Amino acid sequence: MKLNLFQIDAFTDETFGGNPACVVPLHNWLPDHTLLNIARENAVAETAFFVDKGSKIHLRWFTPEIEMDLCGHATLATAHCLTSILNYPKNKIIFETQSGDLAVSVKDDLYSLNFPSRMPVSSELPDVIRKALNIEPIEVYKSRDYMLVYDTEQDIRNIKIDRQIFDQINLDPGGVIVTAKGESCDFVSRFFTPQASILEDPVTGSAHCSLIPFWALQLGKNRLNAMQISDRVGKLHCQNKKDRVIIGGKAKTYSIGNLWTE
Repeated sequence: MKLNLFQIDAFTDETFGGNPACVVPLHNWLPDHTLLNIARENAVAETAFFVDKGSKIHLRWFTPEIEMDLCGHATLATAHCLTSILNYPKNKIIFETQSGDLAVSVKDDLYSLNFPSRMPVSSELPDVIRKALNIEPIEVYKSRDYMLVYDTEQDIRNIKIDRQIFDQINLDPGGVIVTAKGESCDFVSRFFTPQASILEDPVTGSAHCSLIPFWALQLGKNRLNAMQISDRVGKLHCQNKKDRVIIGGKAKTYSIGNLWTE
């Protein structure tokens, strides 16, 4: 079977920036093990598969290891694929997902993702995470992911992970966010996933479901600019809206091709 394959850099306006995602349109769903094998072969953080159902787009996300319940950058990449490559006629796309219906609005070259808010709550830091970090956080929170708060942006840049210890953590399907106030934006972050083939996710939209309400409360503002300061760097335009968050970003098409599967 021949399928189309699009690779798109999300949360950036530059090729080789942001977070790469593969997008594979389907007419009908393939077996889960086939979807997982395709994601593993693509070897990027997430591969998005979608089936156009008319009024909605059924969307699923796979890492090389598991199916995810929510993924921001691959959702943005899918919206970019639909509108800029596949001539999708609407400027608002409704995705049917494991996390409910997710709307993406398109205006010019900015994609705004309407995602659920996940306000983190105060938590204890597990010893295994503490031992895996070279810098201890000043505060610890938990939602789907652990969120570790630090004093400065430089702390975030300086964080190193002892992977041998870190991979003892089982946070399926979550990870560890590290965050601080930004120097040239409202807040910065990085994101690490234990036991994953890609340890540091370059830009993590779903993590901002927790980062946005947290920093909105801390900074007393509902519109925020954020950066995920991985090597690839991601830029996010954020809004806090009670039980929802808006995560905005741009995208750049990297490649268009085909794959073959049985």
